[in-house]
Amino acid sequence: MSERLGPYELLSRLGAGGFGEVHLALDPEGRTVAVKVLHPHVAADGVALARLAREVETMRMAGGPHIAEVLDASLKGPRPYLVTRYVQGRPLSSVPLPVADLRRLASGLADALQAMHEAGVVHRDLKPANVMMTEGEPVVIDFGIASALDSLSVTASGAVVGTPGYLAPEVLEGRAVGVEADVFAFGATLAYAATGRQPYGQGPASAVAYRVVHHPPDLEGVPEWLEPLLRECLSTDPAARPTAAQICARLGVAPMSYVPRPVPAPARQATDELDTREWRPGKERYRRSVEESRARHREKVRRRWLIGSGLFVALLAAAAREPLPEVSLFLLAAYALGVVADGGVALFSRGPFRRSRMVVDLVSVVGAVGLCFGLAASFSTFTLALFAGTALVVGVVFLLSA
Repeated sequence: MSERLGPYELLSRLGAGGFGEVHLALDPEGRTVAVKVLHPHVAADGVALARLAREVETMRMAGGPHIAEVLDASLKGPRPYLVTRYVQGRPLSSVPLPVADLRRLASGLADALQAMHEAGVVHRDLKPANVMMTEGEPVVIDFGIASALDSLSVTASGAVVGTPGYLAPEVLEGRAVGVEADVFAFGATLAYAATGRQPYGQGPASAVAYRVVHHPPDLEGVPEWLEPLLRECLSTDPAARPTAAQICARLGVAPMSYVPRPVPAPARQATDELDTREWRPGKERYRRSVEESRARHREKVRRRWLIGSGLFVALLAAAAREPLPEVSLFLLAAYALGVVADGGVALFSRGPFRRSRMVVDLVSVVGAVGLCFGLAASFSTFTLALFAGTALVVGVVFLLSA
């Protein structure tokens, strides 16, 4: 049974990490999102939450096709949470290795790195488990959270800020950390994807950390076009590593800017910098009302039914055209009459899609008639009847499953 958290309906638990549990959820408009509910020991750390609240303002500036954008955040109450775009796929840590299309993976990760760093976000926990693979494209998740929640009380409660083997030497040695640490993790993640091995081996965390600081990475098996770049990314000297922009240039990734133009904020009184707060995306931008969102959804469903029924009627009419021309004509006429009636309703309505609705109705009728004659001229009656039967069965199964 689902539960509610703020305006979100939690559907199922997707997994858990060092900082919280991730749930598949529905937003108020019925869209799927990922809700990360912070663990109790994290929620009890006021300093960490305050830092995360400040970071959310920066994290929401990062966007692009290879990043799971932050959509919402509520850091008050007993169950603080973050909401991000839901990415359907499998983490890089659980896909077959080596990755078949390594160039595509490298380009996508480089684009994500550039988008994060352009927005001023340091991931701090980039690793295969935080790279979701969806239809061959990588999408980086959980960016900025580790950096924001890196406090003594949080880490002492059991969360590990980062993963040995993907943490840069300066992180392990307690030195100042910047975007160069993400470049190191980028190199380690790509080395793992290219070879199927951890670049610094396996074993106790302390042993892996020692190898990161004192030993070169294992890059045997990495393609020649990629190995020099990874060696530079995995340099123990942060200054020797390339920037995200340089990585994109070397991989031939076109530079893109996903950071929106800043909108001036109204003046407000100074408050305690440790106060947590709730952020809602798009307050400074236009947001659709609930009524408009519902109307848009209804129009989308209506168009799908109109086009689907038109295709099915055209298929049936084409199958019946030779043996039963009267039936063929009746099917086309009935469909046209129904669509004309729908267009008449749109003509006298005051809905926001009146004009486009009438155009779609007209195109559907003309398309159904044209498709009927085209199919009848191209296929035999038996073939068309077989197609129609298959379409009917598929439609019934779809309706029953829906």
